[in-house]
Amino acid sequence: MIALTVSLQVVPGRRDDFLAAIEENAERSFTDEPGCRSFDVVCDLADDHHFVFHEIYDDEAAVEAHRAATHFRVWRAAAEKYVVPGSQVNTLSRRLFHHS
Repeated sequence: MIALTVSLQVVPGRRDDFLAAIEENAERSFTDEPGCRSFDVVCDLADDHHFVFHEIYDDEAAVEAHRAATHFRVWRAAAEKYVVPGSQVNTLSRRLFHHS
């Protein structure tokens, strides 16, 4: 399993629009990408404009399919409106352990 973690800041006043866009992106990830297993979005309690996404994919090919998907381009266009420039940090990592 491959984890994609994204940390970013949302432009003040655009939080609700951002949440609608990311919810649509997550829904499309599950319907359009068979390799998407999990899509979590969390908000910092101390700063409701700081978000972290944590997505789980089957493998690196599934992550590349995500990046190539039409809805990802739609998300990227939305992100330009909602995300503070330079605040987004993406990290790919291998999932070693999961406990629930």
